[in-house]
Amino acid sequence: MIDDIRSVLAECGGLAVDAGTLAVDDDLYAAGLTSHGCVGLMLGLEEQFDVEFPERLLNRRTFESIAAIRDAMRGLTDGGAA
Repeated sequence: MIDDIRSVLAECGGLAVDAGTLAVDDDLYAAGLTSHGCVGLMLGLEEQFDVEFPERLLNRRTFESIAAIRDAMRGLTDGGAA
């Protein structure tokens, strides 16, 4: 799942750095993720994982790191409440 998230992040996140060089806990906003990039990332993740982010997950904390995204995606793909 981490590799898929990195791939979407690289394609849709508009980061100033290579997504492959980021640690899972690195701050994506410090790496250049903007609000516009965050929307693109969310849409890319929804397409990649065939999910829809509920409104409660549409916040800065959900997209602050690869680990945070992974945790949210696990909740969505496992049918649980992330």
